[in-house]
Amino acid sequence: MKSPHLFSFIVEALTHNGAVIAQHLANIGRRNALERTAYLLLELTARLQRVGAVTCNGFECPLTQYDLADALGLTPIHVNRMLRELRERKFLEFRQGYVRLLDHAGLMKLAGFDGDYIEN
Repeated sequence: MKSPHLFSFIVEALTHNGAVIAQHLANIGRRNALERTAYLLLELTARLQRVGAVTCNGFECPLTQYDLADALGLTPIHVNRMLRELRERKFLEFRQGYVRLLDHAGLMKLAGFDGDYIEN
């Protein structure tokens, strides 16, 4: 083998991509609409934290309910209901393009979120 480091990097990248795909498939197939919505927002939070874009338990989110609906396999009306339920349960607020996490730990428990696959 001419480049064992390159080979190791490729295997690591493929493993990471496989873990991300597995999480997304589980998100669509095993979680209900509320859990999927929470999971997506937690994944966005984790990814934005890695680049320093989360401040005061929140982040700018230019995604519309239509964008979220497409990502979650839901209708925009259903996404609206899920966001309202998350707000009423005091997990988060999503207003005017800003997501504010009110109960991060509770939201993680609700969604069954484990962001370890994002760190790799």
